[in-house]
Amino acid sequence: MARTQPDITVAGLSGKLAVVTGASDGVGLGLAARLAAAGAEVVMPVRNPRKGTAAIAKIKQQHPEADLSLRDLDLSSLDSVAALGAILRGEKRPIHILINNAGVMTPPERQTTADGFELQFGSNYLGHFALVAHLLPLLRAGRARVTSQLSISANANAINWDDLNWERSYHGSRAYSQSKIALGLFGLELDRRSRSGGWGITSNLAHPGVAPTSLLAARPEVGRARDTAGVRLIRALSRRGILTGTVETALLPALFAATSPHAHGARLYGPNGLGHLSGAPAEQPVYSRLRSENDAQRIWQISENLTHASFPADQHAHPGPGTTRVWHADGTAD
Repeated sequence: MARTQPDITVAGLSGKLAVVTGASDGVGLGLAARLAAAGAEVVMPVRNPRKGTAAIAKIKQQHPEADLSLRDLDLSSLDSVAALGAILRGEKRPIHILINNAGVMTPPERQTTADGFELQFGSNYLGHFALVAHLLPLLRAGRARVTSQLSISANANAINWDDLNWERSYHGSRAYSQSKIALGLFGLELDRRSRSGGWGITSNLAHPGVAPTSLLAARPEVGRARDTAGVRLIRALSRRGILTGTVETALLPALFAATSPHAHGARLYGPNGLGHLSGAPAEQPVYSRLRSENDAQRIWQISENLTHASFPADQHAHPGPGTTRVWHADGTAD
């Protein structure tokens, strides 16, 4: 019997400009295709132009009228992030949808970004933090929906405040969790600051459940010469419709969060099946590790210090006279 796949309807997006990171394959490619099919113009910032060109060709096979364009972006380089921000600001076009989707997962050995940050923390989180800062005028002009793609691993482990860059004791999966927890804290704090400061941006969170994407596949550039046992198991389960989803279903929570009139700011959306591993998109309780506003303010200020990318000053970030704390890049406070 053919497997019945959940799906959602996306309202017409004609006249909207969407930006999707990590759109050259996997879930990001699927998100770009669905947005373009609904009429949005989609900007695809990619690290590998060859893969980006192939992704556009693949989308146009199904949607010949799709309006797609590539831009250069390496989220592991703050200079690259700043350059993309400058290019898009120079085009002066409001952005209506931003999906912070790109990511790297569990390199077997510790690696660093061009700026010296642990690769997952730097690429999955700091790169997106800086990107939102650089695009803020365009996001405000478009009264944008910003959706940040998390992982169920954001519901495990913790931020390693004493060693954010994992210099003393690298652990791949815990570092991955940290990057997604930080991104979640940022996404919720972005919504709070937008509401407090009148920025007009709605920020929410999504996670794809578990599906056979390329995150755990062979990635020589991150030191993984062959597929992990985990991704082989996920592929086998996915083919049989057991617990896990498919790439097509895994993209649905972020698509819903970014486009649905029923999706709201400061909420988390994920699959509604057993263990939230697969199924149709639905709102879920915000993970416990994302609920501390103090943690959100702490990682926000540390991130401004680390990336040198700043947002407008906002009183929401400061508890009041006599209680303001200044957070430093090493996680300590005055």
